[in-house]
Amino acid sequence: MNQVAKQNNFADMAKLMGMSADTEQAPKVSTLARLRINHSPIMGETEVNGKNVKVEVVEAGTYKLEIPDGPTYYAKSATIRPFVQRFMYKRFIKGNDSSPNRYVKTVMADNLNIDLKDNDGGFNCGKPAGYIQDFKALPEKTQELIRQIKRVRAVFGTVQLVDAVDASGNSVEADELPFIYEVENRDAFKIIGGVFTKLGKMRRLPPMHRFTATTIQQSLPNGNSFYLPEAKLDLQETLDLDDDAQETLGNFLAWITNYNEYISNAWNENAYKNEDVDTETVDEFIDISEEDFS
Repeated sequence: MNQVAKQNNFADMAKLMGMSADTEQAPKVSTLARLRINHSPIMGETEVNGKNVKVEVVEAGTYKLEIPDGPTYYAKSATIRPFVQRFMYKRFIKGNDSSPNRYVKTVMADNLNIDLKDNDGGFNCGKPAGYIQDFKALPEKTQELIRQIKRVRAVFGTVQLVDAVDASGNSVEADELPFIYEVENRDAFKIIGGVFTKLGKMRRLPPMHRFTATTIQQSLPNGNSFYLPEAKLDLQETLDLDDDAQETLGNFLAWITNYNEYISNAWNENAYKNEDVDTETVDEFIDISEEDFS
C-alpha cells in the first residue's frame, strides 16, 4: 500500500489501475521533414547606391523542405526516392475570435473507397459516404462543405534537394532526408500518382527507383500564378532494397501507424458530438417499473 501511495504521477497510477490503453495517445509532433511547393517568392533586402532595395532571394516555384526543429531549405528541383503512399481527407476550418484555425484530418489508408475516421469524431471530414451521382442536387451547404474537403495523396520517401538554398538565398548543403509530401491539388494528385501507376504497371516497387521533381508555372484568371509538380522517373538505375532501405520502410510504416492511432484516439474522444439522441425516446425506454417484468 505504501508503494502505491508514493505513485503521484497520473500516468504511473493509470498504468497500475489498468487504464494505460485508454490514456496513451500518439504524439502530435512529426519527426519527418515536410516537402511542399513554395508558390510565392521570398523577398530580402540589398543595398544599392546607399539605399535598401527589396529583391527576390528565393524565387517562386521552388520546393520547400521544412525540417522539424531545424532550418527550412529551398530548391528548384529535388531527387526523390518514394517508399510509401497513403490516402486521406483534410479540411481547413478558419478560426474566429473564440477559436483558432484548425484542420480536420482522417486516418490514412491505402485507398479512399472506405469511410475514414477523422479527428472531429466523424468520417471523411464530413463528406457524405458513397458515390455522389448528382452534386448539384445536394443542398448548397453540403456542396460548400464538400468543396472544402481535400483529397490527399501522402507520399513518404527520402529527398535530396538540388542546389539548395536557405531563406536568405544562401547556398547550403542539404542531406538526403526522410520526408512526407501531402499532395492536395487535384492536378498535382494525378501527376504524382502517375509515378506510382507507372511503377505498378512495370511491377516495380516504389523504392527501387528515384524520380526528379521540378515545377511548372500555371496562370490564374486574375493574373496570379501557382505551380504544379513535374515528375521524371529514372528507370536507368535500379536501387537495392538493402537493410537500410528496409529499415527506412519500417520507420515510415511505424509513423503511419502512430499517426492513425492519434487520429483514432481523437475520434473516440469526439464521436459523441455527432450522436443525435432523442432524449424523449430514451426517457420512454428507461422508464420501466418492476411490474413490467412480473
